Amino acid sequence: MPFKTIPNTTVTYALIAFDGDGRERTDDPDGINGRMSERILQEARSSPPNHLFFFSHGWQGDVPAAIAQYNRWIKAMTDLPADMATIGADFKPLWIGLHWPSLPWGDDELGSNAFEASSVGPHELVERYVSRLGGNPDEVRSLLRIIVQENQIDAGAIVLPEHVAEAYRKLAVAIGRQAGGPGGPPDAEGVPFDPVAAFEAGNDAGDAFGGLNLGGLLGPLRQLSFWKMKNRSRTVGEGGMHSFIAGLQQTLPAAKFHLMGHSFGCIVVSSILGGPDGKIALPRPADSVVLVQGALSLWAYADEIPDSTQPGYFNAMVKRGAVRGPIVTTQSIFDSAVGTFYPLAVSLVGQVAFGLDLPKFGAIGTFGIQGVEGTIAGTMLSETSTYQFAPGKIYNLDSSQFIKKMEGAAGAHSDIGGPQVAHAIWQAALV
Repeated sequence: MPFKTIPNTTVTYALIAFDGDGRERTDDPDGINGRMSERILQEARSSPPNHLFFFSHGWQGDVPAAIAQYNRWIKAMTDLPADMATIGADFKPLWIGLHWPSLPWGDDELGSNAFEASSVGPHELVERYVSRLGGNPDEVRSLLRIIVQENQIDAGAIVLPEHVAEAYRKLAVAIGRQAGGPGGPPDAEGVPFDPVAAFEAGNDAGDAFGGLNLGGLLGPLRQLSFWKMKNRSRTVGEGGMHSFIAGLQQTLPAAKFHLMGHSFGCIVVSSILGGPDGKIALPRPADSVVLVQGALSLWAYADEIPDSTQPGYFNAMVKRGAVRGPIVTTQSIFDSAVGTFYPLAVSLVGQVAFGLDLPKFGAIGTFGIQGVEGTIAGTMLSETSTYQFAPGKIYNLDSSQFIKKMEGAAGAHSDIGGPQVAHAIWQAALV
């Protein structure tokens, strides 16, 4: 992808793209040897920035959608001149956005109720999920055909037919779907996949997810796709993106690095910091991290997890000081994507009410980072207020006052382009 210019501004940012297997694309005409990473490194050497801001989207399926998000997010930051001035008169940023294919399903694949078949044709629906789920394409395709054909016949079935359940079981094995406790890797967090339980849980959830029904014969398929996106986000972060950020740190020894992730992008960012298997450090700590409405376990960073002897998967990264500035997270009671669908997808239970006892399975975007000593609960402030962020601390910000729009399938999940969110990112960077 070329360097992009935000419309009606002179602000530019680099866009680097990864494919569905978590590898950098090598067909970028604006890259060097087809790789945008090499172009970014070359530009950084010739004109070194003193601050690097890296962003990872979460719930986006194509490049135009990612560009629209980064245009909005970065512009929200540059529209706060007081914050920018506080960074210093010599402020010279490098803005980088990552695109990775991460759409678990499309709106046109969801009927408005459990009795509607998908509006997408059966052949196209099968091919979409073959692309998303990975595994052996021929094996996955044959199993998907069984599921999609039954959905065409009886989308409103109240009982999951046994031959469809068996196809789901085989499909889960074919794509490598894992299960484990909340301390495991992000893509191994959850109960073992049970298509019948998934089908029933989706039907019980009704239209709780942004006004769209999670039930029907395709409900378990959406849950497998959700798992795949978690798997892919870790693969992207621990692999190519970890190496890329490490290379930039070596190229820019004096620059400060600030990372921001949204939704599944919080797994990408955490995995960049954790490195392969959560065990390989970057050359030096990041200077700030902001995790916005994270679709990542609330126990992922934990020192201790209730009823477990295992710490969170990213706890080692916290212990070794992978972030020397603050780690800031946001939560919103209006975000049904992480409040309703996340626990449904990983634990086959319905929504857990915000503010009650902490669950075994739940998202940072609902509960914040839990199980880490010294974590600070706070509230997102207006764009003219000052945070008292301190180095090495974790802050969970109740952001319901500002992240609350109820439009679209994800509810408030993507309502993060406001000045208040941008201000929190700036304030974290100042530390």
